[in-house]
Amino acid sequence: MMVPVRCFTCGNTVGEYWEEYEARASTLDGDEDPEQVLDDLGVERHCCRRMLVSHEDLVDVVSPYQ
Repeated sequence: MMVPVRCFTCGNTVGEYWEEYEARASTLDGDEDPEQVLDDLGVERHCCRRMLVSHEDLVDVVSPYQ
């Protein structure tokens, strides 16, 4: 539900980049290109980029059922 702290493939820390990535490249704002945001943050590996780009925050969807 929340962004994983580490990449599933290589084990690098990716959770620390989530808040800034979401703020800068969210689909609602669309201010910046996600590729450019990840380059600025220093996320170079494709597996780590996948973790941030493909994450869907489902906390609000699942929380009523708990």
